Amino acid sequence: MNKIKVLIIDDEMDFASTLAERLELRDFDSKAVESGDEALSLFEGQWRPDVVILDLKMPGRDGLATLDLIKKEDPAIEVIMLTGHGSTTSGIAGMKKGLFDYLMKPIDISVIVESINKAAAKKTA
Repeated sequence: MNKIKVLIIDDEMDFASTLAERLELRDFDSKAVESGDEALSLFEGQWRPDVVILDLKMPGRDGLATLDLIKKEDPAIEVIMLTGHGSTTSGIAGMKKGLFDYLMKPIDISVIVESINKAAAKKTA
């Protein structure tokens, strides 16, 4: 069975890299980038994620705008918003745009893993 590919997009690169490492230890194929533009450049290569973990507040293009671009590029990619600056309004806006899940930082890694597994199962269903 192939590993689930997870892309983490967060301008706090220390957080994103640490999360990617922790997911690798749980047998995911994960990468971390700090912007939506950097993420989209990955889509042009051989590596394409099954699930994206996306921060809401980032300089330049925010998480909701990045979500639009991801869904335009590949509607089958499931996106989980993981943010420390969330609100009900942004959560509803994200769900309307096709978010799979909306999670708040700080969060236990087991909750993230559970959401990733559910998102990947939905994608392959």
